[in-house]
Amino acid sequence: MSQNSNTEDTIDLKELFFSLIAQWKLIALCVILSVICALLYLRVTPDTYSVDALVQVEENKGASAALLGDLSNMIEQKQPAQAEIELLKSRLVLGSAIKALNLDLRIAGTENSFTDRLLSPHDYQTEYSKTSVLFKDNGKSFDIRQFEVPAYFHDKNLRLDFQQGKYTLTDPATEQVVFSAPLNQRSQLQSERGEWKVAIYSQDQFKAPYLVRKQSLPAAVKSILANYSVAEKGKMTGVLGLNYQGTDKQHITEVLNAILAAYSQQNIERRSAETAQTLKFLDEQLPELRQQLDVAEREFNTFRQQFNTVDVTKESELYLTQSISLETQKAQLEQQVAEASAKYTNEHPVMQQMNAQLAAINKRINELEGTLKQLPDLQRRYLQLFREVEVKQQLYTALLNSYQQLRIAKAGEIGNVRVVDTAVEPLEPIKPKKLQILILSIFLGGFLGTLLALLRNMLRSGIKDSSQIENELDLPVYATVPRSPAQNGYIKLAKKKKYIPILAVKNSDDIAIESLRSMRTAIHFALSNARNNIVMISGPAPEVGKSFISTNLAAILAQSQKRVLLIDADLRRGYIHKYFNQNHQPGLAEYLNKQATLNEVIKATDIPGLDLLTRGKSPVNPSELLSTPLFGEMLTQLSSQYDHILIDTSPILAVTDGIIISQYAGVNLLIARYAQTQMKELELTVNRFEQAGVKVNGVILNDIQRSSAGYGYGYNYAYSYKASKNED
Repeated sequence: MSQNSNTEDTIDLKELFFSLIAQWKLIALCVILSVICALLYLRVTPDTYSVDALVQVEENKGASAALLGDLSNMIEQKQPAQAEIELLKSRLVLGSAIKALNLDLRIAGTENSFTDRLLSPHDYQTEYSKTSVLFKDNGKSFDIRQFEVPAYFHDKNLRLDFQQGKYTLTDPATEQVVFSAPLNQRSQLQSERGEWKVAIYSQDQFKAPYLVRKQSLPAAVKSILANYSVAEKGKMTGVLGLNYQGTDKQHITEVLNAILAAYSQQNIERRSAETAQTLKFLDEQLPELRQQLDVAEREFNTFRQQFNTVDVTKESELYLTQSISLETQKAQLEQQVAEASAKYTNEHPVMQQMNAQLAAINKRINELEGTLKQLPDLQRRYLQLFREVEVKQQLYTALLNSYQQLRIAKAGEIGNVRVVDTAVEPLEPIKPKKLQILILSIFLGGFLGTLLALLRNMLRSGIKDSSQIENELDLPVYATVPRSPAQNGYIKLAKKKKYIPILAVKNSDDIAIESLRSMRTAIHFALSNARNNIVMISGPAPEVGKSFISTNLAAILAQSQKRVLLIDADLRRGYIHKYFNQNHQPGLAEYLNKQATLNEVIKATDIPGLDLLTRGKSPVNPSELLSTPLFGEMLTQLSSQYDHILIDTSPILAVTDGIIISQYAGVNLLIARYAQTQMKELELTVNRFEQAGVKVNGVILNDIQRSSAGYGYGYNYAYSYKASKNED
């Protein structure tokens, strides 16, 4: 059991392989179509280029670190790379690049469909700059230097038409002209929807219209983000890789460099923002502090002139030193609190720590104030005035030094990002990969062709094995006739010249003819036990090869020195006369209608010993004509004149003509077509014969393809033993 199963599996795989070989034309056609589609895709798809750049994010504490001292480690925190990535994708950066190159203005031709790109591609080029957008079309160009439209028309296409010396903008949705102005000048218009400011310059004449779109900032940013990407190179490296893709390599290089410039500029501005805020604070404090210092000096000088001098005890000097130090620290700490409040709330630990230090200094100053009140009045007033002058003097000097340092730091601010690699114009496109697409199309076409061939093979669920007929119907298979490539060529020729060469004459060594020769012995044994020498050849359905088998079998029998008569009894669609290049009239129909004699309807052929009786003119009642006694009398008369009479009939399942003729035949053969005739059809045909009391002698399996080489080409048995046994 296992051995048989393995054998059947091997045969199935072999059949599958040869079925694919037999359908090589289908597979080749799919490959060719796939390659053609790939070539069309490559023709309509423009080349896409890619540019990249590198940015390094460095840690930079900024100029205020000198002012904050040890607190700078707590206030300054390193910004993660992900934050810089989001900045590079933000409207802040991309919006600056869009504004710098006028990237929010889109121009395109109206003829930009697949068919236009395939049949008549236009050479459109758009050059963006800070001052204008230049659009080129096959040598002609126009320059848009200003294009400000109402917000209602943002992100909408406007059709640009050129006339003599002027242009018009039309809304395609309503076909309404919304703006019109002369060329080569700036034009302004106040409409119901808003203000228009447009300036278009050109010296060329244009016939075709164009589409112009003013994008809103979100839409322009979105269009850039569609081809723009930023990612960190490695993990925690701080190096960011920027990539931008497009069809114009010069344009994408300019865009990416504009993004880098905008990012670097905003980073420097962000890093210098703290310094600028401190300078603003000092600009406000220095004049006021200078004024307070002048007032304190005048009051102190006035006091000294009035009272000349006052001795200051050592205790008073100590108080004075401590008081000046505390006041200086308080002023500096208040400055730090003002700067830190721009970054942190009052609940932040840094703010709470500085406020606690400020409270401690105020407490110490209050204690010294209490000590000061215990001194004599004159000495106390002297110390107060002297302290005011010293505190204001030191504080003013410190702030002035800080102011000069911050001015120097701001002038040298470079930010915490470094552009490592700028965008360089690429040399080769990144897609489409032409060679890869062509190779892939070949494989894809081969795969689809193989899939279609397998599907076609599955759908062709007809008889594919002669043993299936023998086992299920218990009928001998007289021959398995392989497909003849030469016969296919003859059929194609017949469509042009209405003449089909006989394969047994033109190609007598064809493998299909050799197959038919091998069944002569089987027919001889079948006729030896038959009541007459009449062989009827029919089939269950049209296009199984009845006429081909009948004609070539008759020619083979005639070539073996036999007198053979071939009768075309398919009165509806018979075409055996085409094999002999003869007219089908007069024929069998005329004889049965008594319009011609046997001598007039039986025609000699170019093959010695072979005569032909054509179908004649198609009658309206073929079945009735074949049922007349005249038909039987004709066969009886002719049977004695010929060694073999072969009758080609109509399909059995289609009409009853074949069943009628089978009553007069000694041998009845059925033609089944490989992979087309269903076993159920053949079974119904045999049942039709049995119901009429007629026995089917055997079956011929026609049009065996190469997929059945294992049991087709070398599987033509004479069946002499089976034929004689079935007659017993």
